[in-house]
Amino acid sequence: MKETVENMEPLNLPPFDVRLKEANGRQQVFDVLRRRYVALTPEEWVRQHFVHFLIEQKGYPKGLLCNEIELKVGEKKLRCDSVLYDRQMRPRMIIEYKAPQVAITQRVFDQITVYNMLLHVDYLIVSNGLHHYCCRMGYEKRQYAFLKDIPPYAEL
Repeated sequence: MKETVENMEPLNLPPFDVRLKEANGRQQVFDVLRRRYVALTPEEWVRQHFVHFLIEQKGYPKGLLCNEIELKVGEKKLRCDSVLYDRQMRPRMIIEYKAPQVAITQRVFDQITVYNMLLHVDYLIVSNGLHHYCCRMGYEKRQYAFLKDIPPYAEL
């Protein structure tokens, strides 16, 4: 099914072949990374578009991307929306998604920064499906740089 999903906002991301089903009266979308159907929420709509964008448009290997990665800080459990790993399974990128109606604010960047204190990745991405921000981390100089575009996998 191409793109027309009731109650879901059009996004600033390329369309993909959406696989939907209904379970217990609720719509579900197939997650190619988790290989199962998950609840279709506005945030999940963004996640699925972005993951397909990375794989199909930017050449990211599907086998190196994971959704819903659990992190632990003491007794507290956190969850990264998506993580890209390198071929040695070291985290390289954290991606945080918000629903389209959620503004990308400093609070969103603070959230992904907390995850990065644990994973220490090279790239941070935040997207609400309409606006996408990508930062390249520069740990040696204690700085970061916003990139104009999401880099293709071959350029990471």
